[in-house]
This record gives sequence, structure tokens and C-alpha cells, in this order.
Amino acid sequence: MEAAYMQDGTQVHKGEDARLASFVGAISIADLVKTTLGPKGMDKILMKTSGHDQGVEVTNDGATILKSVFVDNAAAKVLIDIAKVQDEEVGDGTTSVAVLAGELLRQAENLVMLQRIHPQTIVAGWRLARQYAREALESHARDNSADAAAFRKDLVKIATTTLSSKLLTHEKDYFANLAVDAVLRLQGTGNLDYIQVLKRPGGQLRDSYLEEGFLLDKKIGVGQPKRIENAKILIANTPMDTDKVKIYGSRVRVDSINKVAEIEEAEKEKMRKKCQKIIDHGITVFINRQLIYNYPEQIFTEAGVVSIEHADFDGVERLAAVTGGEVTSTFDHPELVTLGECKVIEEVMIGEDKVLRFGGCKSGEACTIVLRGSSSHVLDEAERSLHDALCVLVSTVKEPRTICGGGCTEILMAQAIDSHVAETPGKKAIAMEAFAKALRQLPTIVADNGGYDSAELVTQLRAAHASGNDTYGLDMYNGSVACMNELGIMESFKSKLQVLISASEAAEMLLRVDDIIKAAPRQRDQGYGY
Repeated sequence: MEAAYMQDGTQVHKGEDARLASFVGAISIADLVKTTLGPKGMDKILMKTSGHDQGVEVTNDGATILKSVFVDNAAAKVLIDIAKVQDEEVGDGTTSVAVLAGELLRQAENLVMLQRIHPQTIVAGWRLARQYAREALESHARDNSADAAAFRKDLVKIATTTLSSKLLTHEKDYFANLAVDAVLRLQGTGNLDYIQVLKRPGGQLRDSYLEEGFLLDKKIGVGQPKRIENAKILIANTPMDTDKVKIYGSRVRVDSINKVAEIEEAEKEKMRKKCQKIIDHGITVFINRQLIYNYPEQIFTEAGVVSIEHADFDGVERLAAVTGGEVTSTFDHPELVTLGECKVIEEVMIGEDKVLRFGGCKSGEACTIVLRGSSSHVLDEAERSLHDALCVLVSTVKEPRTICGGGCTEILMAQAIDSHVAETPGKKAIAMEAFAKALRQLPTIVADNGGYDSAELVTQLRAAHASGNDTYGLDMYNGSVACMNELGIMESFKSKLQVLISASEAAEMLLRVDDIIKAAPRQRDQGYGY
């Protein structure tokens, strides 16, 4: 019908066809990543097939996998977007949010296609279920932020749980303490820019360490001291290469070689004055984002100023933050420039490489995590794993409530929903049951990924919760159910709440779809000289 008045190239999928396309796309994306869920999850190899980039990544991080997938299905794109938001908001739970949304839509497909329940009725039931699940989650959350020692133990447990499903699982206790030390140095600011991660191939993962200070992967100028104490630092983004005559692309006519020498001398004099303005700031260290040519470097050396060139943009911005300085481009008003400060700058060796260490920075929360590993692939995955742990810890410092992990809260929320089903009239109760069933699928998938009998374990877990053991969850190392508090398996309340809300809202949005319209872009009119 619509084809009569729509332009060529426009496609319309209506009714059940549109809904089925949404279900299939979202469920297939959830199935793609669900085998990576849990401490026994599998890894994926991501291969780039473009001609100039043949890179390979090995990862089980849901957000990384989904970012690498190019899809043509609208519902699949929605699931990828919610995984990205989860990664940005909390850092962990990216796989869980995609899998839960997929399982909700799998249940909705059965309700819509087989039982002929209207999507709006299902959405109304899901909203009730989400409210009851959230209440159950909040009632079982704990907050130990008033006790510093207990809160640190909670943070270590959360970091250990997060790293259990990553590459760093065999060294999770070591890296959990490393991440907690780094986050607690931030003193509640939550600014991850102050935590730098430096990757250096060689050694093993256990050789990684936390460096209290800032490491810059650059070298000090020729003939300048390799150690500076009580440094006054000027951080700049300015060209320092005008000691060469820039005549390329322009025409300069002179009647003798002496005129060329005069031009060069004028350029040198200009640079000499610029260097003197920089030196007049009373600094001992000059760090520039751009190159510093030989002549200005020589001037700085004669004046006893250490010069460091070509510090990358991220390095300059982070360095300005941790030393308390500002990035400067003009030098006519020294009184307006804020200099950075640190107690010592020195060269240190990491493996076979030399880097500059800035110790005793003005912003005391700055630190660098140096990662060692056997290959670049291992280091990349270790960085992603550590980044997830750092993000979760930062969000937990802001929202200090914690909950039990290991599938405990999913069973808890499902049980709370089931308890309200009997008193809910109408078809909304059927939708609530479906929501609870989708929640129970998460521990089922975790058990399946570990090679255990998921039906046996999940029924044992439900029985344990029904008998009042509401802290019980899956012990994936022994293939049984156990108390999560005793095992130290703990998750961030904010992470779990974000998974619940994001997944259910995305599933609701896709469930309400009844038409998919694919419109080709409007063609330019060829009659106007294009």
C-alpha cells in the first residue's frame, strides 16, 4: 500500500515481519556474546579484514566484541549501543546487559507469537517486574563506606570478581589490590585521567606494578642533566623549529649569499628571543608538545633548563593535570602562567626502555600502572581488563553499596517478582513470569559456560533461596552452590542496577516496534551541474 506513494528504494516491513526481524537481530547479538559470560567464559578472536589493517585481538570483553561487529539490523544496533553505554557508565556488565536484553526478547517472542499477548500488555507487566526487582536489589544492598578498612575489603572483592572473567583471572588478587590502591589515591575525585596505564612487552603479568607518580615515555635533551629536583615545569604547545628558513612553497630573491645569511640570522634572533621569554619564567624544565630543534635546545642547555620535546597530546594534558600547571602557547606575560611542580624528575629503566619519572607531583593522587606481558595481544587484553576493574571501582567509590555476585541477585530478583505474580490480575502476570524467567537465564548461561549441569545447579540455587539462604550463588570453581559472602564474590550495586534498567528499557523499546522503514537517501538533482 505504502509503495504507491513512497519513493523508489524505500522498504517497509510491517507487523509480525518487523517484530520478528527485531527479535532475531537482538537475540543473535546476545547469542554471540553469551559464551563469554562468567568466570569460565570463552574468548573471541577479532580479525580486521581491511587491506591496510590486518590486526588481531583476543578478548572476552563484551563491549570490545560488540564494537567490532558491523550489523545491518536495527535491533542489533540497539543492543550494541546499550553495551557501549554500560561500558562508559560503569565499565563492567557489558556482556550481561546484552544477554539480559536478548533473553527478555526471547521470552517476548514466545508471548507475542504463540500466546498472542499484545506488546503493550507485556511492557506494562515488565515495568511492574522491574520495580519489584529493583526493590529487592536495594533491600539486599550493603554499605560499608563508613568503615574504611571494611570498605577497602569490599573494593578488593569487587575488583577480584570483575577480574575473574578476564585474562587476569590467574593473578586476580594481585591486580585487584593494584587497582584498589590506584583508585583510593584519587581520594574520591573519580578522575581516571590521573591513572596512567603504560604497556611494556617483556616479562610476565606478575611483573606489573604501581608507580607512585607520572611516567612519560620521552627522553631528556642532549647534554642536559638526567635528574632534576624541585622542578618548576612549563608545559607548552608551541612551534620551536623556526631556526630553519621556511622558503619551500614561496619565492625569495636575493642578489648575494650574504642576504640568505641575514635571513637565517633574523630567524635565529627571533627564536633566541622566544627562548629567552621562556627562560624568564624562572623554570627548570620545559616540556613541549611539538618538536624542539637543535638551536633552541642548545639555548636551553646553556641556560640550565631541561627540555623535553614531542610529548604527545594526552601526555601533555595529563601532565598538566597532575603537576598543577597549564598548557601555554604564548610567553609574553609570565605572571599569568601557572607552572607545574614536582619534587623529582629522573630517568628510570623498565625492561630495556628508559622513561621519565615525575615523582612527588603537586596533585598527589597521580599514579602509573606499568603492565608487563609476553606479547602486545596479552598487554592489550590486560589493559582492557584492568580498565573495567578501575571503572567499576570508581563508580563504587561514588555509589558505595555492594551486592552478592555469582547469580545470587538474579535469583533474588526473580524470586521477588514471582512472589508478586499471584496477586497481579490479568495477562500482566504472564509477562512478569517471563521477566523472572529471563533473569534466571543469566546464572543458567554462566553454569553452561563452565561445563556444569545448569538445570541442576539453578534448581539447587532456587531451593537455597526459598529456604532463606539469600546470599547463595554459584561456586564456579567447585560446580556447586555456596554462600557468596564466604567466597568473597561481590559486585557493585550500581553496575547490577544499570544492567537491569538498560536491558529492560531496550527490550521494551524493541518490543513496541511494529514497522521498520528503510529509506534510501534523497538523490541529488542532476540538472544543476553536479
